[in-house]
Amino acid sequence: MKFDEFDGLSSKAWKQRIQFELNGEDFNSNLVWKSLEGIDVKPFYHYDSDIATNPIKHQCDAWKIGEEIYVQNTTSANVLAKECLKKGAESIYFILPKPSIDIQKLLDGIDISTIRIYLDLLFLDPNFITQIEALNLNQNSKLFILSDCIGHLAKSGNWYKNLVSDKKNTIEYCNAMTGAKSVISIDMAHYQNAGASMLQQLAYALAHAHEYIVDNEKINSLNFVFKAAIGGNYFFEIAKLQALRWLWQTLMEDYGKNIKCHIISKPSRRNKTIYDYNINMLRSTTEVMSAALGGSDTIINLPYDALYHKDNEFGRRLSRNQLLILKHESKFSEVNNPTEGAYYIEYLTKELAEKALKLFKDIEKQGGFLELLKSGVIQRKIKEQSQKEQQIFDAKEQELVGIHVQQNKDDKMKPQLELYPFLKHNPRKTLLEPILAKRIAESLEKKRLDNE
Repeated sequence: MKFDEFDGLSSKAWKQRIQFELNGEDFNSNLVWKSLEGIDVKPFYHYDSDIATNPIKHQCDAWKIGEEIYVQNTTSANVLAKECLKKGAESIYFILPKPSIDIQKLLDGIDISTIRIYLDLLFLDPNFITQIEALNLNQNSKLFILSDCIGHLAKSGNWYKNLVSDKKNTIEYCNAMTGAKSVISIDMAHYQNAGASMLQQLAYALAHAHEYIVDNEKINSLNFVFKAAIGGNYFFEIAKLQALRWLWQTLMEDYGKNIKCHIISKPSRRNKTIYDYNINMLRSTTEVMSAALGGSDTIINLPYDALYHKDNEFGRRLSRNQLLILKHESKFSEVNNPTEGAYYIEYLTKELAEKALKLFKDIEKQGGFLELLKSGVIQRKIKEQSQKEQQIFDAKEQELVGIHVQQNKDDKMKPQLELYPFLKHNPRKTLLEPILAKRIAESLEKKRLDNE
């Protein structure tokens, strides 16, 4: 038998059949549930009503295995980077806390013409440009210089210096560096880790990026990298990344530009736990799967013990191996656009993109992202969403294994804490209220620690 010998059924016919099987029960109240994003999730999807009109083909076969390294010591960071590359990493993400770091020593022995390197700057120093120019890079180099003064304001509550100076210097990074891709890095991951919904993450990221674009005559010289945190809602997270590319393309079309959207994905910290910590590996596995299928350019895994252990080789090796297995054994990089034709994911992509675009337009009507950040509206909206999710978690309507269910009463964590795993309170004078990241299980974990 051939498939074309079977008569097709419309979505209306399927729904009628389901309604018949329900014996009079209501279809919507029994089989349709509403997500935190306000999206109605249906029991089935059909090509005649749920295919997204998304023109983007997601490049899911070219993602790189990334490794994150915080540069405290230049020599040791360089040695660690080369070891990671030997063991399967394909990209290195350096976090630079100060401008005095010697970049030539940091990159010694690393071929930046073939290996993708990110330098995430936790400072804004115009003199840093001279260090990059001294490398004499050619146009084929794969060195990315990441800076984001607005993201710094959102996290810390303060500018590096002030609005005019910070934006001017950030844009000049993009204009001055030759041979390196100096980019604006939009940290939508921080919004997720603070409890923002997917719609907020997408809309705030777009509005955040738009602050650098609006009234900027040199827009063609700008490059953008979006840093995304991936949570445990598997299909929704795939759709979130696809919706991000769709929204970015829509914005660029409005400007008549062709600036690409580069995505770095990493598992969320919000749903990770210190108790039954091995389960973090299961959580991060599905999250990096979502990152791959969603079309990330680089995926950096989160070690299972990152919350409470200092950086260590065992945690790094396990997190790297998760990505190696995913890429080389599970073949997650073999198919270019694996979700095409998956009506459920296409429906979610369309819903997330359309709802986030509406929220983005509302933000622009109210003066833009910076204006709402200064007035505290962005912070308040994220807090409200975070508290809503927290209430669902506390009521055990959303559960974490090892915290709510299958709890190991003999699990003792106090002796293992090398790092403080909770939100740190550091009162200081700020220009505006900072957006703070907080894990959803923190309150329950504190109680358990107190009772050990």
